Amino acid sequence: MKIIIAPDSFKGSLNAGKVAECIAAGFIKTDPAVECYKIPLADGGEGTTHCVIGVIGGRLLVRTVTGPLGEPVQAEIGICKDNKTAVIEVAGASGLTLVPPERRNPLQTTSKGTGELILAALDEGCNKIILGLGGSATNDGGFGILKALGVRFFDREGLELEDKVRDLARLDKIDLGSLDKRLQNVQFTLACDVDNPLCGSQGASAVYGPQKGAAREQVEELDNLLGHYADVLEAVAGYRVREVPGSGAAGGIAAGMLTMFNARIVSGVEIVLELMAVEGLLAKGEIDLLITGEGEINGQSVRGKVPVGVARLAKKYGIPVIAFTGCIGPGSEKVYGQGIEAIIPIAPGPISLSESMSQVEIFLEETAVRVSKLLRIGSKIKD
Repeated sequence: MKIIIAPDSFKGSLNAGKVAECIAAGFIKTDPAVECYKIPLADGGEGTTHCVIGVIGGRLLVRTVTGPLGEPVQAEIGICKDNKTAVIEVAGASGLTLVPPERRNPLQTTSKGTGELILAALDEGCNKIILGLGGSATNDGGFGILKALGVRFFDREGLELEDKVRDLARLDKIDLGSLDKRLQNVQFTLACDVDNPLCGSQGASAVYGPQKGAAREQVEELDNLLGHYADVLEAVAGYRVREVPGSGAAGGIAAGMLTMFNARIVSGVEIVLELMAVEGLLAKGEIDLLITGEGEINGQSVRGKVPVGVARLAKKYGIPVIAFTGCIGPGSEKVYGQGIEAIIPIAPGPISLSESMSQVEIFLEETAVRVSKLLRIGSKIKD
């Protein structure tokens, strides 16, 4: 049997490469003859830089920038082997994992550090930037990024706004006179794992604000702030950016980038799948099964997450897909129409989240052993 193992990371526990190794170990333990093709994936969130650089070649740079809470953090930039393309993750400089749970509040976080990474990429001579939008701690519409790149924001009295989300309520004018001139020749590819608009019931604040620590009353405030922000952005851009699918990605960073620069939104997982030439491997007709997975499979998985992205590609070639997950969330049944045949939770029983996360390597391997045994039984059952 030939199996492709193509998971995302189990966030907070294990990177995608290690997840693939654990699953492969379980299958090989049951059947040493099985051929496992390990292809760790990402969708624009954590791990995207390593996935891309690992496939097409290049180098990793580490820079000290402003973290989401305003404190210094170290973050990576991937410089591809052409020395013109940079890969940057919002999660690296402005990510939720950089904020302790007790301090999570999107009214207090900034995307400034991601802007500083973009400047660092410009210093390296890059004119193409793949910006991964997953895993942000922010809900500032890219306000921090734009300020770092030289955009100036003023209120009606002509006072320049500070880098605070609530300052957006006073925003009246945007000045591009101090924008870094090198950005005129830069093409941005916004690698996105969601298609949410900027505002409204399916917008950045309503859907993702609570995950970033926003209380119920703060969600409404954040949505109103982004709505006012969009009014001013749209006056500059000349179109309704808030209605663009994906404009709400990364707390609205996509909206800010789309209005100010030569930028386009694309599916993060589709970019990674293309770079890794996964379709070419599937098209050969030699693969019997594809195993994917991530920390949670839920209703949002159909909106651009790795398991569904790779399952759709496998479905095109009639290859069955099984998804391993740490948790089956609300709406998970939606993935069954997208190529995933079965969802397998890896936890052996009722256990705490911390216990599950600390033993994820063991659980992944043991789950692979069980699935492998079931597949062998299934091969013996006649129709």
